[in-house]
Amino acid sequence: MTIPGLEKNIGILLEKAAALYGEKTLLHFPQEDVSFSYTGLNKTVDKYASALQAAGIKQGDHLAIMLSNCPEFFLTWLAVAKLGAIVVPLNTRYHAEDLVYALNDSDATGLVIGAEFAPIYRKAHAQTPSVKTVFTVGEGAEDIGPRLSDLAHAASSDFIAPDVSLDDMVSIQYTSGTTGFPKGCMLTHEYWLTLGFIAATNMKQDDVFLCVEPFYYMDPQWELIMCMTKGMTMVATKKYSPSQYMALVRRHGITVSWVLMPLWIYRQPESPLDKKHNLRLLFAGAIPKHIHKPFEERFNVPLREAYGMTEIGPGIVMPLEASHMSGSGSVGKPTAYRYVKIVDENGREVSQGEIGELWVSGPGLFKGYYNKPEATAEAFEGEWFKTGDLFRQDEQGYYYIVGRKKDMIKRSGDNISAAEVEAVLMSHPKIIAAAVIPVPDPDRKEEVKAYIVPAEGESPETIPPKEIIEFCLQRIAEFKVPRYIEYRKEDFPRTPTGKIIKSKLLTEKEDLTKGCYDRLAQQ
Repeated sequence: MTIPGLEKNIGILLEKAAALYGEKTLLHFPQEDVSFSYTGLNKTVDKYASALQAAGIKQGDHLAIMLSNCPEFFLTWLAVAKLGAIVVPLNTRYHAEDLVYALNDSDATGLVIGAEFAPIYRKAHAQTPSVKTVFTVGEGAEDIGPRLSDLAHAASSDFIAPDVSLDDMVSIQYTSGTTGFPKGCMLTHEYWLTLGFIAATNMKQDDVFLCVEPFYYMDPQWELIMCMTKGMTMVATKKYSPSQYMALVRRHGITVSWVLMPLWIYRQPESPLDKKHNLRLLFAGAIPKHIHKPFEERFNVPLREAYGMTEIGPGIVMPLEASHMSGSGSVGKPTAYRYVKIVDENGREVSQGEIGELWVSGPGLFKGYYNKPEATAEAFEGEWFKTGDLFRQDEQGYYYIVGRKKDMIKRSGDNISAAEVEAVLMSHPKIIAAAVIPVPDPDRKEEVKAYIVPAEGESPETIPPKEIIEFCLQRIAEFKVPRYIEYRKEDFPRTPTGKIIKSKLLTEKEDLTKGCYDRLAQQ
């Protein structure tokens, strides 16, 4: 089933939006002081598409993009969509080895790369023979390819788009790889248009949306399509800073935004300006329960939790009118055109209140993992995508994340949710971040280890292990309380949306119990 009324492709959506909204601002980049109207963006995208086409990029080609948050990212992404080619957004934190993997795995034949990342590509070049065409953005990398903006400036805006359908692929989007090697999700025009359509149902035409995520991640792309669908304006930031978030909101008259790590914003010093803004709605994932209502009261704005994945786009969101659920820990109810069920290990639906894996179906899901048929087959049961996330549903129909199926600790026959223990740790006022992982144990199979990042001004001396343990004992069963505690001076490695990359924690050292406080040994 396809959602009625979707345009045939992203290019047509942009063209119709340009005709409808004309000189209204669609995109604003405050750091560069660059803005595009609906008409202006469409014309500029056509010039980029003409330039890429003249350089040999054709329908079906795979063009990788390694760019920071800059106008050229969206100009290229939309141009590739109009061309009927396939874009491969690359994580800007990649090292040469990561870049080699992604370029080869995605069968990229072209690359658009920022000058600041050119040294990485020079190291990877010899191992990526399929990349035949390279374009650069910025100064100082002309030795590896011409500047794309120069080619676009000289190109014609009379671009004639090829025939592109809803089923045609737009992008190969690599998952963040929190527990394993990244896989490329195959995402079609239908996928992106469906995301934009669903998200736009909560929006108004006069909304100003703030985009704070890295552009190579999936969110900025559907956020832009959402804005085009509704006739909104999007302000796109170069990088995210919790300390500067509210100042940015005030400066640009933001009305709606996605919030990364709301606890970090809440822990900023209170200000008389906290309530002086135009915000009407904020969204976030993994909102700590203990700060949810206080956050809304302090900033005088509804904060709604949502759940989604690259594979499914939006899945579950808390309705705006459900203010009574703030602080409940629920992520809400399924969005329009998303159908969910919670199943046991045999794929049978569980009773309300019981825990099981969340499966999702509906129009516009991803089409599988690129060049990985076995992983794709494993991820689906018929039309249902198996998320790998454990959920429960309450008697009112609201859904709750219990944890990742692979993020459970098996200790002496008990299953312990890492997410549950992390939530308790994060409720401590002296802790700004926490991560819980399993470590091998000869007697209990696995033991619970907690990594702790003290809040600003705090240290292992002001929040000693015994205080943390006692805090946990008052809130969760004794068998769930961490045995091992290790402090970190800096924050954890994270995905673009703030999820901790636990695979890196699990491989930081050979013996994960060394250099830690041991609750049993009391040292």
